[in-house]
Amino acid sequence: MDETHSILSIAKRTLETESKAILNLVPQLDEQFAQAVQHILKSQGRVVVTGVGKSAIIASKIVATLNSTGTPAIFMHAADAIHGDLGTIQNNDVVVCLSKSGNTAEIKALLPLIKNGGNKLIGITGNMESVLAKQADFVLGAHVEKEACPNNLAPTTSTSAQLALGDSIAICLLELRGFSSDDFAKYHPGGSLGKKLYLRVADIVVNNQKPQVDANSSVKEVIVEISEKMLGVTAVMENNQVVGVVTDGDIRRMLSKYDNIGELTAKDIMTQNPKAVDVDTLAVKALKILQDNGISQLLAFENGTYSGVVHIHNLVNEGIL
Repeated sequence: MDETHSILSIAKRTLETESKAILNLVPQLDEQFAQAVQHILKSQGRVVVTGVGKSAIIASKIVATLNSTGTPAIFMHAADAIHGDLGTIQNNDVVVCLSKSGNTAEIKALLPLIKNGGNKLIGITGNMESVLAKQADFVLGAHVEKEACPNNLAPTTSTSAQLALGDSIAICLLELRGFSSDDFAKYHPGGSLGKKLYLRVADIVVNNQKPQVDANSSVKEVIVEISEKMLGVTAVMENNQVVGVVTDGDIRRMLSKYDNIGELTAKDIMTQNPKAVDVDTLAVKALKILQDNGISQLLAFENGTYSGVVHIHNLVNEGIL
């Protein structure tokens, strides 16, 4: 129990230290930040993000975020750059350099090479008196009072600060570009994230069978239709219009309510005013309707005409849930 308490205390202290450090970045934001974002926005090139050590790992993540939010970016390791990879930087590219100290040997060797190429340099550093800060065209302060590491050595708080500033740049650019959820979907076509942004009910119902019975159909016919179509529900039709649904639950309630079911019809046991969606509805929105109402199926309509059923299992299989 004592060890558990100790572990939780260390974890809480770490999170508190890092969260405070990120909040302390807010007063460090100034006109330099705005100018850096504006320059990237107007640039005709890419954003090349570089660093060494843990900063290089953070740089790689910032590149991924920029690319996924509409700003072309590429990672370049600072050590590799001074040993042959400097050609990564092209005309009109903007270079973002991450370094806590701003005085790392590789960074100091790289800076004049960037400047000689005529590329604009954005420095993200915790040391505003460093070589990086003095040579950068735009300097973003990432000063932290201490690392979360009790020895104040392992890059923890400082890398969190770098990452937060990178995210801030990416989100500023996203909003200034008017980058929408539709745009986001183009960059994330695979996996559950992509599907949440583009998969629609129409994409699902087309693969399902279309259960339906007449309002005067017998209970046996209703049960057969539900069983054969394997969606746990059937639409009830009258004059080519949906007047209700019969679900597995309706069948169970019927059996507990009636001793003699021989004379009953679909209309006698159906649920009126069933929940429904248009086929153009995003699948993720259909899921919310299902969850909010505690149901498993929705009828789908296209221009007022019954098209089929979307089942919660469809959404699970698609990775939406």
